[in-house]
Amino acid sequence: MREPYREILVVDLLGGIGDLLMLLPVVHGLARGNPGGSLRVLTHEPGAALLRGDPAVTRVLTPRHGGAGAEREAVAEALAARRPDLAITTTRYDGIADLLAASGARCVTDLWRRPPPDEPVGGRYLRILLAEGLLRPEDALVRPAVRLTPAEIAYGESTLARGVPAGAARAPVVLITAAGMDVKRWPAGRWRELAASLARRGHPLLTPDAPPKRGPAEAAVFGREVAVLPRCGLRGLAACFAAVARRGGVVVGGDTGPLRLAAAAGAATVGLFGPTWAGRYGIGSGDGAGSADLQGLPGCPHRRPTAITEQPCWWTAECPLSPAGPACMADIPVTSVVRAVTRLCAGRPDLPDLPDLPGRHPADDR
Repeated sequence: MREPYREILVVDLLGGIGDLLMLLPVVHGLARGNPGGSLRVLTHEPGAALLRGDPAVTRVLTPRHGGAGAEREAVAEALAARRPDLAITTTRYDGIADLLAASGARCVTDLWRRPPPDEPVGGRYLRILLAEGLLRPEDALVRPAVRLTPAEIAYGESTLARGVPAGAARAPVVLITAAGMDVKRWPAGRWRELAASLARRGHPLLTPDAPPKRGPAEAAVFGREVAVLPRCGLRGLAACFAAVARRGGVVVGGDTGPLRLAAAAGAATVGLFGPTWAGRYGIGSGDGAGSADLQGLPGCPHRRPTAITEQPCWWTAECPLSPAGPACMADIPVTSVVRAVTRLCAGRPDLPDLPDLPGRHPADDR
């Protein structure tokens, strides 16, 4: 059996909160397999906050500025401060992989190697590191988890109590309408229809407040029946999601970091997948436990599951199939989302779906 590594550096500078969350099982697996070692993680804000206070992480590093070359500089500074015995990175741009390899540490610098289209990204990371002898078989079964303090858990409970009526008959549902990219947005009309349908069924509804400088608050999409959670940072939001989980609730959203954060906090999720392939990016990681991943327009000829940034719609949200916007997102009907929420609130994600009811034309929901 190999000796534990004493100095480990994990680099994730892809920029997305969801990217970091998919890497959490790797971080926790490395910590378990190398007791007594130092484990540093270099990543971006605001996701870095999710690792501060995590007992598996010795130190969280971030780039010192937002200008060109900041990420490479941060890697060079981390290597100069303490030379690692083991370096793992999801990030290969700007020569970062070569910089790590030149440090003399044992390195795994290509966690994206030859991915099959239906292997979840996070699972791919784990299987590669398992094959490298850096993780144990049981580590490959671990799901992303954010570690919260007792004070944060109490904050989540008190915050949710203010937004959920005492004695509510149904479990709460959180609706995350925002998305970091327009191509991942579900039509606003669908959100309003979903909120009305869930409210009629007695579910207390909540939504996160929109972050500053990102446009109007999400509550503007809905009526008064949707309560707005206060701005509380990622850890506070995770605590609110954990409180939703303890009440048997569900979080609904597109393929975004906050939805993955909800899952990492223990909440059941309904993911709305359009340009990204649920078989690769789904929250359920293939087992469906505590999640329902709904794929819009599964037969889209332009989708590239293992090269999503090369899709013609990715950066512009201009869909080759619909002038009204992403046809894949509009293809997900409200009825399917309501059924998924109902199954998960009942604790039965395995119940079969029903045929979709006829819906309106996607252009009607814009």
